Amino acid sequence: MNALVLPDIASQTRSDQGVPLKWVGMQGIALPVRLAEQQVRTFIDAGVSLDTPDARGIHMSRLYLALERLEQQELTAPLLDEVLDHFLDSHCDLSKSASLRLKGDALFKRPALLSQLGGWKAYPFEVYASRDAQDSCMTLKLEIGYSSTCPCSAALARQLIQKQFNEDFAGKELQHAQLYEWLGSSHGIVATPHSQRSVATLTVRLAPGHIELPLRALLERAEAALGTSLQTAVKRIDEQAFALANGQNSMFCEDAARRIHLALLEEVGLLGFHVRVVHMESLHAHDAVAESEWNWKSQR
Repeated sequence: MNALVLPDIASQTRSDQGVPLKWVGMQGIALPVRLAEQQVRTFIDAGVSLDTPDARGIHMSRLYLALERLEQQELTAPLLDEVLDHFLDSHCDLSKSASLRLKGDALFKRPALLSQLGGWKAYPFEVYASRDAQDSCMTLKLEIGYSSTCPCSAALARQLIQKQFNEDFAGKELQHAQLYEWLGSSHGIVATPHSQRSVATLTVRLAPGHIELPLRALLERAEAALGTSLQTAVKRIDEQAFALANGQNSMFCEDAARRIHLALLEEVGLLGFHVRVVHMESLHAHDAVAESEWNWKSQR
């Protein structure tokens, strides 16, 4: 008995519409990858252009199988380039460009401010890589959480404390012990500035020649510039140090965007970047947002 030949409609039939397509592929492919010496769950969009007008479709299974090599070794820029090369080689008669987008959460252990405690923080990230005959592109996006204290709110709180001080001590001789006790009381410190959890999203375009994806370098540079990164496990001395950092480091969203901008200018191997910061207001029902960019052009 002859073996049954299964039909391959994408290859055996032709399109009568004659329209090339910019991108055809798959979205949301679940895949574990190795990053920073750990396994990370990611979801991948992978595709190629369909430049042959009468071709019915691409070979999606070839793209899917090519992604398997991402499981086998550390995720690096050369490895992503290798996968894109395989996309194009396997579609040499159909496609002139290829791309993939990989999304996941990178886990890094971060120390407390003063104590020996520490814990894991998740940093959502995204890698986008594309290739065609004229150009190649690789961008890295990273989200970083931090705390921000409003400078305006801090000034208003200080004014209220001064007002309370005048009410309590106007015309009186002050003793050091009295003032010390007053400063430590809730009666004296009648107002506190408002702070909010905030998010900075960094998107950078990597120069050719990059090997490692600089996730850790970017987050450490940005967190150092901001000064109030979110904490994990803490003791009271860490919480007090965090309160001190917020009190001495108030910032509008504009301040935060500029700090990160200047910090990224010092990072080697970037062709351009875009920064977006969001302060999720604790006073208002809306968010405060600022964006900055250097040598940037929008990506697909």
